[in-house]
This record gives sequence, structure tokens and C-alpha cells, in this order.
Amino acid sequence: MPRTVRITLPRGEQPEFAIVDSAIDAYSATATVEKDAGDDPDVTHGAWISVKVERNRLNCVRFFAGSGVGTVTLPGLPIAVGEPAINPVPRDMMATTLAGIAAEHGEVDGWDVTVSVRDGERIARETWNGRLGIVGGLSILGTTGIVRPYSCAAWIHSIHRGIDVARARGREHVAACTGATSERTVREHYALDETDMLDMGDFAGPLLKYLRSNPLPRLTLGGGFAKLCKLAQGETDLHSKRSQVDFGWLAARVQALGGNAELVDATKSANTALDVLVRCQAAELNIAIDIAERARTTAQALADPSTSVEVAVCARDGELLAISTR
Repeated sequence: MPRTVRITLPRGEQPEFAIVDSAIDAYSATATVEKDAGDDPDVTHGAWISVKVERNRLNCVRFFAGSGVGTVTLPGLPIAVGEPAINPVPRDMMATTLAGIAAEHGEVDGWDVTVSVRDGERIARETWNGRLGIVGGLSILGTTGIVRPYSCAAWIHSIHRGIDVARARGREHVAACTGATSERTVREHYALDETDMLDMGDFAGPLLKYLRSNPLPRLTLGGGFAKLCKLAQGETDLHSKRSQVDFGWLAARVQALGGNAELVDATKSANTALDVLVRCQAAELNIAIDIAERARTTAQALADPSTSVEVAVCARDGELLAISTR
């Protein structure tokens, strides 16, 4: 067994990895490498990934989920239900490599490949695999083989796959929330299954635009007051670095709802949207439903008209403040 291995990635790059553990006998060989996620805040950074190869008599390459690798249980993913969660590109890379080695040594191209991840089942609890119907461990992903630090594209890709799974399962109602509190509130209010929840985070725009070409019957957007203020303003990236609550705009809403001059002025100079919400609640001004309705208008315009969008505004303690429906 060599100490290192050079791998050809889909775009032609050839990085070299150290083999940190190995085993070989007359029937099989196993090699293990350590995942290097670089600067990416990835829960799989440092994971030991092992591949065992053994002969079969079927003249084909078959893939199996070893310890720590999940199995697909729901439709809508690029891998069929019942298959190990090893995506097409990693499968192609391994099959191509094996075919080349077999041809070089005059061997029949028939192999069983088992992929394992040490402690993978535990690590998987910190991922979205459960919602996508991947049970028992991690999924072996990859399109280029190169991790981009803190990839927004990867998050958006996961949102799209969640929609794909919901469509393939024929789900009538899904929810997408900005954070854990609003997600818990919305899920409990509608008694939704965990697999009906999409991890939207700040990416309202990519979610809604994907729904335009991949519609679902009903979508509930849940979030805190401040995040949904930004959506109500017309912002679709809700991250604090890319959009801010416009307190002048919010003051105009307070005024239109009948707020007095003192409340309007306080809104203009407010430090946080929460401060405005508390002041409006004290004045018995239902600003939450106004924001919900305006956020729903923004969202509905981006989604497919056949998708019925509603917006739920949630307090920090999980209280449901307002719901706007079509």
C-alpha cells in the first residue's frame, strides 16, 4: 500500500492525499484518507473516509454504504431510493479509476466498493441529511472535488434539493424559515413533518426563484420580525451584511397604521427592529401583520403563481405574532 495517492478530479486537477490507514488481504484492500475542508466551516473537516474494494463476479462496479455512510430513503435526489448516499460524480470517479487499473493489469472490471466514514452517523446529526431522507450517516457529495470556503452556493444547492425531494414525495405543504426558533414555531403550528422543513436561512430569493420553475402547492415562510421587515421592503438576501432594515420605511408603515408622531419619530431613530416591535405592541399597533402581508407580497411575486405563499412572523421566544395568507 503506498503512503500517498494522487487523485484526478473532474476538472483535471491532481491533488495528492496521504493514506492515514490501510488494510490488505487476498480478497480486498482498504485505504483511508483524512478530509481537509481547508477554511470551510464544515462539520466533516478531519473525518476519516475509507474505501474498501473487493472483487465481484458480475463484471460491474457496485457501491455499498459502510459504517457512517447514509442510505437514501426518499425520492427526489440524484440517487435512487435504497442506494447508498454516494453521489454520481464520486461514483464516476471511483468507477473510472477502477476501470483504468483493471485494464492496466488485464483484470476483469468487476468490483464491490464500500465507503465508510469514521463516526459518520454522529457527524450526520449536524447536517441536513435527515430532512433529505438520508439515514444512517453522511452522504458522499462532490461535483468538482474542491471545497469553496463557506459556500453560499452549497447552502442554496441544499435548499433546491429539499424542494426536489418535497416535489418527488408529492408534499402539499412545506415551510422555510430563517432560523431555529421560527422553524420550531411554524412546524408545531402546522404539525409539519421534519422533512417538510426547508433550511432557508437568509436565502429567501434563491428559494422563491427555484419555486418559480419547480412549484409546490403551499409554502409557509417563517422568520423573526427584523428579517421579515427586510423581505417586506423587497430584499431577498436577508443576511445582515447584505441588507438592512430601513427605519425610515418602517416609520412610514407605523404612520400609515395610525401611529402617533412620537412613535413615528422613535421608529426613525430606533436601533433595532425589535425596539420598534415592542413600542408598537405597547401602543396596540399591529405592525407584525402589516409586515407579514407585505413580506408575503414580495415572496408571492417571486414564486410561481400556483404556489400559495404565506408568511408567519415569530417572536424571539417562539410566540406566533402574525400570519398572512393569500
